Amino acid sequence: MNKAVIIPIVAVILLLIDFYLFQAVKTLTQSWTPQNRKITHAIYWLVSFLLISGIFVINFVKPELVGEGLRKAIMVGLFVVYASKIFGVVIVFVDDLVRLIRLIVEQFREEPSSAGEKITRSTFLAKLTLFFTTFPFLAMIYGIVVGAHNYRVIRKKVYMPNLPDGFEGLKIAQISDIHSGSFHNKTAVERGVKMLLDQKPDLVFFTGDLVNNRAVEMDNYKDVFNKITAPMGVYSILGNHDYGDYYRWETPEQKVENLARLKETHKEIGWNLLLNENVTLEREGSQIALLGVENWGAGGFAKHGDIEKAYKGTEDKPVKILLSHDPSHWRAKIRPEYKDIDLTLSGHTHGMQFGVEIGSIKWSPVKYRYEQWAGLYKEDNQYLYVNRGFGYLGYPGRIGMPPEITILELTNVMS
Repeated sequence: MNKAVIIPIVAVILLLIDFYLFQAVKTLTQSWTPQNRKITHAIYWLVSFLLISGIFVINFVKPELVGEGLRKAIMVGLFVVYASKIFGVVIVFVDDLVRLIRLIVEQFREEPSSAGEKITRSTFLAKLTLFFTTFPFLAMIYGIVVGAHNYRVIRKKVYMPNLPDGFEGLKIAQISDIHSGSFHNKTAVERGVKMLLDQKPDLVFFTGDLVNNRAVEMDNYKDVFNKITAPMGVYSILGNHDYGDYYRWETPEQKVENLARLKETHKEIGWNLLLNENVTLEREGSQIALLGVENWGAGGFAKHGDIEKAYKGTEDKPVKILLSHDPSHWRAKIRPEYKDIDLTLSGHTHGMQFGVEIGSIKWSPVKYRYEQWAGLYKEDNQYLYVNRGFGYLGYPGRIGMPPEITILELTNVMS
């Protein structure tokens, strides 16, 4: 089906959600003054009308006439408002289901318990519905305003018995999933970059997804990310979004040109982009290997990565570190076939930008899709670290899953 069919269907579904939830709003406001009730009802439907109209605007009006800022605002508004309303709809639906069952049961009773009594929504239910609608709405607003750029530094020490003495104490900074096209606060992004630089790492690794789709998304942020430097260099790889696979290009040539421009962007900001290749890192007379592959995902994502090509020539290096965007690569290919790759650094999952991490409790819905989705994992003598991401995609915020700057310290000393 094309947009001319899909968009009206989506609009009708959203209107049905509005009408259904409005029953709870009417119950909650029935004791209010007529004027306050009318104002509240008008605001409810005005917001719905503007957002649903926005669906047609962003899909049928030329992008250059709408403007990128307005498009983002409409999309964010639709997501936040209707995702919140769905929580409320669930409560109302459960109540309707219970009432229907009670009504059916009453028909089979010899003596109805309350003849003529109507089963209506209670004020309690209306308030409960309002809570389950308002709470996620406020949480998502908080995630946009505060959570999106609430950067945190996570430090881990990685023990490698075969690490050359020259690399003892090597400090690596990792960031991932910048998604520059989603940013809405450049000052906050600059603060995140400063936090990274304040750690004074020896090396910086970026593990993919610099943009959402288009290289031009980086134009306003080159002067931010070119400040990321380190004594031993900054190395980067491509993620699944960097290839422009999720954008409707007018011609295949535009997509090819876009990828070429993105690769050039890495050079312009001083990052060494590794495309299925390796480099030798030297420190105090010792050497280790750094491998970087293009995106390779086990779950249906594009497989541009060639680990065999990247690995070639590193056989004699005592330690091998791999940059691979998708963590599913580790279990699918690296663990079974390349057991001498000591440490793999990935991103991709974002921790789903939503979850709970309190003490030893770590949960996010993304765990049901990725077995390794955030933090440090070890099997035998191989490590995988999955960065929770520096930016965000889709929903422009984070709830309980802050953006991350990882600091890894390598050591050959057992603690």
